[in-house]
Amino acid sequence: MFQPQLQLCKVTNALFVSNARSACTDALIQQEAVTLCINVSKQQPFPAASCVAVLRVPVYDDPKEDLYRYFDSCADAIQDQASKGGRTVVYCKNGRSRSATICIAYLMKYRNLSLADAFTKVRTSRSVVDPNSGFLTQLEKYEQELKKRKEVANSPT
Repeated sequence: MFQPQLQLCKVTNALFVSNARSACTDALIQQEAVTLCINVSKQQPFPAASCVAVLRVPVYDDPKEDLYRYFDSCADAIQDQASKGGRTVVYCKNGRSRSATICIAYLMKYRNLSLADAFTKVRTSRSVVDPNSGFLTQLEKYEQELKKRKEVANSPT
């Protein structure tokens, strides 16, 4: 039996959010059939499981960090895994700010959720979720960007 603090929190059937300690527990990775680990940190390790693809987003949990530039690539990687039947865990040191921000961006892009709804969905799956003020501002900017893209895609040519 796992200790209660070691867990991968399910956001969707193909997406989990977690802290580094849980995400680097091979038994949990295998139990949840994770195929991709997105490590949103500069220092945290990757799981030892060699069957898992890895992606590092090298940012600190600092409001001045530019996490925005990784939103599309991370969301696309999560969606790519999901479309192949894979599952992704996104994690940072404490599973509160950086990893949650990436999960929220994914839900906004691929589930067409508003920032508020995406935030609620991620926080419901992991109660400690609390993106820093800079990341929230970047998510607001991303929400506007996604709206513009949708308008362009739907406009008659």
